[in-house]
Amino acid sequence: MNRKAFILAMITIIGWASGFAGVSASLQGGFSPGNLILYRLLVASLLFLLYAILPSSRIRLPHKKDLPLIITLGIVGITFYHVGVTFGQQYINAGTTSMIVGSAPIFTTIIAVLFLKEKMEWYSWVGLFVGFIGVSLITIGTGDFSFTFSKGILPALFATICTSIFFVYQKPLLQKYDPIELTAYFTWAATIPLFIFFPSLIENLQTTTLEANLAVLYVGAIPAAACYAMWAIATSLGEISKLSTLLYLETPIAIIVAWIWLGELPTVLSMIGGFITIASVAVVNFIASRKNQQKGAT
Repeated sequence: MNRKAFILAMITIIGWASGFAGVSASLQGGFSPGNLILYRLLVASLLFLLYAILPSSRIRLPHKKDLPLIITLGIVGITFYHVGVTFGQQYINAGTTSMIVGSAPIFTTIIAVLFLKEKMEWYSWVGLFVGFIGVSLITIGTGDFSFTFSKGILPALFATICTSIFFVYQKPLLQKYDPIELTAYFTWAATIPLFIFFPSLIENLQTTTLEANLAVLYVGAIPAAACYAMWAIATSLGEISKLSTLLYLETPIAIIVAWIWLGELPTVLSMIGGFITIASVAVVNFIASRKNQQKGAT
């Protein structure tokens, strides 16, 4: 795996993992889900707009023929994803939500292999399977994973499928556009439909706490803006099927952040699941690096 792609992907995953706790903190501080999503993406959109007006910016107008795909991916991969995660977190905690989203590598890898014709070695498939076992143990260990929370689980699963589609189908566009430029297009396209919440957001801001507002500013600037841009850069440098295995790390990191930020203590079973998850990613990347060294030597 490309070293730069690996580093960018890891930074991205840490940022995304912290976003689950940030969403919970925002909801607990008085934001409604729809208003929170709009506020978060407005922050991200503004940051990309500020970047676009810089003299050194590479952002240009997209080609007309690419607009339908850009708009579709922005709505599916960002609007729908945030709707699923945020509405889901009304009923399930940050750790459980992150586990469900943590299954994204399964969908991402399958889509990449079937439609982008990317090749997967046997050890990557084993790593995916073992990693899924790990995130499953994390979910069971949270203690609140049951059918009574299906209202939250289904939106989170919907979000996972949407983000998997987004990760795969943005790859061809990265051959035409700069990663930050493309992420800006996606974010702007994703924000526009959410303006239906603008009137209620103005009212909502009058009743929310300072912590909730700071949390929204954080999840808008880091997970929603900076991390999406970094992931796009990483994707342009490496194969999405290999990078997606790193997404399993999002769940254990999210649980640790939620523990520190929100006081959601992980159970022993969750910790075991986290260890299995991290180990599966580490082993896959170790085997891959050894095979690349052997190929280089020959």
